Amino acid sequence: MTPRTPAQLGTPIVLTPTEGLLAGGSAEAFERELQDLFRRGYRHLAVDLSTASIDSAGVRALVRGHSTARRLGATFRLVSPASVVLEVLQRTKLADVFEIVTSVDVARARLWPRREMAIAAAGVGLCAALIWIGFRWPPTLSLATGFVDPGADPLPSADSERWASLVALGKLAVAGLIGVLVTTVHEPTAAEHVPSRSLAQSQVLLCVAGALMMLIIGNNLARAFGVAGAASIVRFRTPVDDPKDATTLFILMALGMSVGLGTFAVAGFGTGLLCLMLVAFDRASRRQTRRINVEVVAAEGSTFPSRQVEEVLARNHVVFEPHEISQGKRPTVKYQAWMDPRISLDDLSHQLMRDATGVVEVSWQHPKR
Repeated sequence: MTPRTPAQLGTPIVLTPTEGLLAGGSAEAFERELQDLFRRGYRHLAVDLSTASIDSAGVRALVRGHSTARRLGATFRLVSPASVVLEVLQRTKLADVFEIVTSVDVARARLWPRREMAIAAAGVGLCAALIWIGFRWPPTLSLATGFVDPGADPLPSADSERWASLVALGKLAVAGLIGVLVTTVHEPTAAEHVPSRSLAQSQVLLCVAGALMMLIIGNNLARAFGVAGAASIVRFRTPVDDPKDATTLFILMALGMSVGLGTFAVAGFGTGLLCLMLVAFDRASRRQTRRINVEVVAAEGSTFPSRQVEEVLARNHVVFEPHEISQGKRPTVKYQAWMDPRISLDDLSHQLMRDATGVVEVSWQHPKR
């Protein structure tokens, strides 16, 4: 075997099956080839299915390739699947799981994380603008009017009341942008559960609320007590289970308050630091794959729905291996599974019992150390 350089291993390669991916040899051989390529260090694979046929064994090979790619942080794409292949994938509800491209040229093109690059560019631009504004126009001593210090370069102001209103509106807009940026970065990093839409929206609104509170309070002590009393009766109806989510909410409130005070440099530094820490925590959690055993029990007298169970696991990007099979009154299969620690076990159990015909019980157990 010829040694490969890191650049060669990172180059996307396209596999074209010469036979249909069918049970009895070809599908199993193709699955072994895929896994061997991943073991040898290849990280960007695509399968040309424009002239292929497929059955349940072929679907399993593709599912294993997809789940392995997810576990390794690699990519696995399908190239212009034939209508019969696409029909099978749609029937098994896997068409939306795989990334499908239209041509071999697209599959061979180097991948650029456009969304991540756009978010990073927007974040850097926002934080840099806030820091520049913070140094250019230091925070005012009069929070109510929004005026700057006499020693700083003054903002253009023919009508002080009009400019004070515009400054307040700008502060609220900046707080909203900070909330959107932090929520966008924080969304894929929530551990053990899928963050609800209401929580994401509350993060943005809480940052705006912090800025609005400081604008209302100004330097008025009576207003401060009034706002504190009003805030004490507010209750979150959406439970915040993850301590990191709760901490992020408090930090967003603080960032909004700093914007309301006019300390834009502090807000810029704080936003950048928070986003960097969330990304770092996400990277660290992705490297910590959870290993767990799952026991799936089917109804008495029924046939165990292995294909449907494996399709559900594949949709959730779970790498699995059958560990023990029991064909008693209630067919039971125990799997060893490797998954992202952020996947909700309750949600996965619900999917198994809903989508796999005949499954009546799902139990999870961490392996003994």
